[in-house]
Amino acid sequence: MRISIEKNSTIPIYIQIKNQIREMIYKGVMTKDFLLPPERKLAKTLGVSRSTVVKAYEELKALGLVESHMGKGTRVIIQSCSEGSKKERKVIPLSWYQFFGSNIAILNEHTIMDIMNALGCRNVISFAAGIADPELYPVDNITKIQDKLWKMSGKDMLIHSPIEGYYPFRESISELLRAKDIMVAPKEVMILSGSQQGIDFSARAFISPGDVVIVEEPTFMGAIQLFKLSGAKVVGVPMDEEGMQLDILEILLNKYKPKFIYTLPTFQNPSGTVMSLKRRYGLLELSYKYQVPIIEDDPYGEIRYEGVPIPTLKALDKHNYVIYLSTFSKAMFSGMRIGWVAASTQVIKKFSMIKQMTDLHANAPAQYLLDSFLREGFYESHIKLICKNYSKKRDVMIKALKKDENQCIKFNIPEGGYYIWGKLPKGISQRELFEKASSKGVIYAPGNVFYPEENDGEGYIRLNFTFESIKNINEGISKLVEAVKETIEKSAYSFEDAECFKMPIV
Repeated sequence: MRISIEKNSTIPIYIQIKNQIREMIYKGVMTKDFLLPPERKLAKTLGVSRSTVVKAYEELKALGLVESHMGKGTRVIIQSCSEGSKKERKVIPLSWYQFFGSNIAILNEHTIMDIMNALGCRNVISFAAGIADPELYPVDNITKIQDKLWKMSGKDMLIHSPIEGYYPFRESISELLRAKDIMVAPKEVMILSGSQQGIDFSARAFISPGDVVIVEEPTFMGAIQLFKLSGAKVVGVPMDEEGMQLDILEILLNKYKPKFIYTLPTFQNPSGTVMSLKRRYGLLELSYKYQVPIIEDDPYGEIRYEGVPIPTLKALDKHNYVIYLSTFSKAMFSGMRIGWVAASTQVIKKFSMIKQMTDLHANAPAQYLLDSFLREGFYESHIKLICKNYSKKRDVMIKALKKDENQCIKFNIPEGGYYIWGKLPKGISQRELFEKASSKGVIYAPGNVFYPEENDGEGYIRLNFTFESIKNINEGISKLVEAVKETIEKSAYSFEDAECFKMPIV
């Protein structure tokens, strides 16, 4: 055993001795049961006092590396890493669940990830995910813009953008919102990696564990998951054909003093409901009265097939209580992951602080590309194109559902958006239906994932009509109706036992 000491060092000699012995133990030079030199002998060898060696040994004992017994000396009591690697060791599989935080443990197993993964399966007709029709992607215009941008701004596009977003793009979003009577300056706009990031930032910025968040019932499953993950208690407000029921909302505002109200007032996900103008004014009045901010999520607002557009809550808000979120994922395509938030500068500043700690900034080339897409006037014509096509697909799905003479799936006809919200016959098992439909090659979004309390949505399903072809819509609905009928028979229910038609959102 070789130990060298530096008497002129600022490190105490006993610490030098301790450190060198510790290193030899860790490296396997001193193996388990190795007998250290007696204190007097080592002190004489190093030319130091015995008390110095005693102190070094005491330090090693405190670390649990050695032990001393009267008359037996001081010996190493641990096995080094190098020793352990020489022989095969049985490793117990790690139980990851014991390490997960309590908030992640309560999340629903039916996640957005499950639905997205199912899209990659062959021979599956998917009514589950909210995805635009790839056949309608504006590929030609995007290609032209992209070629031009690479020549003009190639290097700039590859440099990181400001955290709040590429400023000309923020100007373009401000102009886009102005057409909806939302008067915000570019500095009140922040570019996001999808509007769901805005929901996440809202949760991070406002929620502390134990806080209450008010949502519509049902509502977007991703929002429920994010709010619960932040430790919030998520409380639902029932809806009728005009949207959130404000009398119940006021009771809950009095009771819980929530951090904010989350709402999708236009072509609500999953129900397709449009909040009436009267309810929108009423919701804002309650927001002002109880001083509770509103998160308005508006991914589907421009995808309207019929009816008269209603102003957004943000457009009606005169006191800056509304945080407005939207995205290009539904109107164009989801692959670029670009959305935005329009809010007061205080909120934008706070969200920017959060963003710099997560992904720093949104995809820079995508921001340049979409900015040019807006500036060159392609966006408006693209919206007209998708509305025309999605309207046809919606009508095809409605017709296919109505072919069933018993109409075992009840529904309302949405004026826009992506979804038909269906009500199932009374007593049907959601799990059995999902398994039966999946075995036939059809998937959908089960209704219970859209409720804070999952059992409340057991009797509903959400059907997307934008993604699949008209042929697949007809074939898929036929198989889904078959699955419903077979599940009813298995559950010993007849069509006469099924509940009479109700508004699916009640």
